[in-house]
Amino acid sequence: QVQLVESGGGLVQPGGSLRLSCAASRSIFRLETMDWYRQAPGKERELVAAITGGGYTNYADSVKGRFTISRDNAKNTVYLQMNSLKPEDTAVYYCHSRTSNYWGQGTQVTVSS
Repeated sequence: QVQLVESGGGLVQPGGSLRLSCAASRSIFRLETMDWYRQAPGKERELVAAITGGGYTNYADSVKGRFTISRDNAKNTVYLQMNSLKPEDTAVYYCHSRTSNYWGQGTQVTVSS
């Protein structure tokens, strides 16, 4: 059974930064596109950022210029660096492997003063 385990969430003030990590229990995603999604209370889950096996990235318009997705295949880990955080970034953030369709359990990010 493959597991994706997110970490790095927490409470941060507006303008602050967090780095999320998603560790896979084995190298399931060396060639897969990996996604970060988020879901705020009362809203649908939305795609925030994605990175292909070759390292190409794309972002939701709402996070462009503030968030950076990256991966370290040797560590079976994908990251989401989040800067200039806003209250509207508050959500549970999920890691997802696009081809094999595994989901992590989510990590809470709260942006509040």
